[in-house]
Amino acid sequence: MSIGFWQIAIVAVLIVLLFGRGKISSLMGDVAKGIKSFKKGMASDPVEDNTPKNISENQETKNQDNNKKD
Repeated sequence: MSIGFWQIAIVAVLIVLLFGRGKISSLMGDVAKGIKSFKKGMASDPVEDNTPKNISENQETKNQDNNKKD
């Protein structure tokens, strides 16, 4: 029970009859705009601070500052 060419053709004809060519083409245009917008959003990464952060150094400096105060 595989899907044959004629079954796909009948479904395609029914879809065109129900929705019409204009509505389908506008829908495909909207889908294409959405995909382009998604790709553009994924390509533009937010600007991040390029300096590496080392948590252990921050903790050591805080501990040294606290020891100097005492």
